[in-house]
Amino acid sequence: MPQRQKSDEIFTPELIKIIKIFGLISVGLVIVLSFFNTKRANNSGEDLTFRMTSSSRLYFLNVKAIKYDIERRSDAGMTLFRHGKREVSETNPSIDLVIILNTVKDEAYLYIEPVNLDWPLEISASKDGKKEIFSFQNGNNSELLSYARQLEPWVNKDASFEIRKDSIWIPIWTEPKEKAALQTIFEDYFRLINERE
Repeated sequence: MPQRQKSDEIFTPELIKIIKIFGLISVGLVIVLSFFNTKRANNSGEDLTFRMTSSSRLYFLNVKAIKYDIERRSDAGMTLFRHGKREVSETNPSIDLVIILNTVKDEAYLYIEPVNLDWPLEISASKDGKKEIFSFQNGNNSELLSYARQLEPWVNKDASFEIRKDSIWIPIWTEPKEKAALQTIFEDYFRLINERE
């Protein structure tokens, strides 16, 4: 049997060097590009604003939901979560922020629920001499989320809030535990829709 000559080798030192360089460049590109893959393009035309992932839903239901009073609405296929440390009164006007899970669509909404009040709502927020008055109409999910985003910075600044009822301004969310509950609701909701980690 004839012996193979050295010139017939497939993997020459030059070819091995080229394969190593190509392999290192490929691995480097994968690593670099993985840093920029946090959000994927939405080419479907769907509004993913309220979309929750299975992992964020499971985290909320298994870890965070214990702080909430739960109301199941089987007729609508939705579950409502109201924070357990909110003020509950038969007569005093207030506002509850309610996290609503729509399991049929895998979506979560944040609803501004008037308590002992009717829409439209007028809310005053003040802190360190600055004051802002918000006028809210009952609207769709996007409008309600926009209203909540307007209130969140004031809640985080520990502002004082009042609500107007029949031309009288009545303080709401006066207890530190209520403001802490509001902050928790915002954190839990935005984590649920994967807007914040």
